[in-house]
Amino acid sequence: MKVYAGMSARRAMCDLRDLGERGLLSRVPHFNSVLNALENPALAPVLTAMIEESAGPLSALESDFAVDSSGFSSRSIARWFSEKYGKEKSRMRWIKAHLMVGTRTNIVTSVEVTDSSAHDSRFLEPLLNASMQRFNVERLLADKAYSSVRLLGRINDARAVPLIPFKYNATGRAESYPNRSAVDIWEKMYRFYMYRRDEFLGFYHKRSNVETTFSMIKAKFGAYVRSKTPVAQMNEVLCKVLAHNLCCLVTVHVRTRD
Repeated sequence: MKVYAGMSARRAMCDLRDLGERGLLSRVPHFNSVLNALENPALAPVLTAMIEESAGPLSALESDFAVDSSGFSSRSIARWFSEKYGKEKSRMRWIKAHLMVGTRTNIVTSVEVTDSSAHDSRFLEPLLNASMQRFNVERLLADKAYSSVRLLGRINDARAVPLIPFKYNATGRAESYPNRSAVDIWEKMYRFYMYRRDEFLGFYHKRSNVETTFSMIKAKFGAYVRSKTPVAQMNEVLCKVLAHNLCCLVTVHVRTRD
């Protein structure tokens, strides 16, 4: 509720008291209890499990998935000394959220939150593995940051079609890679990308839905985090994603009912 309302812990108490009066909370917590919960590292796996579970009801609607990352800024300052200019510099800290989303409903099926230096390609496999627990992944769309023989082979092993553009210096040959099935799917998708580009782009345009999902989250719940410590900042981003999923569930329910 604090993250959904987009307010400080003190100001969010008005909503929490209202929920308590309506019987939706058995006990209204002190605002410090809310902040202490965000500071607890044990909260992250609970929120992650809730995000994945909240996506489950839409499993029958999704077959195409997109993966990407985006940053959430904070109000913390990072300082360092520049040898080039001989003086101290500073910049705002930010953290990165890696999401896999369904391209039809924009539901987040899996999430990883890291510091700003984590490379996107490291998290495709855990995101895919988590999404496959509840969804039948038929096609996976991603940008060139995820273009590698290993990742295309992993997606193919999951019986999904990897729709990932190739970098300018890529070739259709990868004989040196030890995994033969990964080499085969790399060569096959390279030919598809090079010689049937219009058909490839006909599928690939759905990747923009992951950008839409980030835009939805940031527009509704803010593009920055209020928390000051890294643990609380990561938990706050997970709360944003969970609130987004709940909003998606309500939207799909209303449309289905109408």
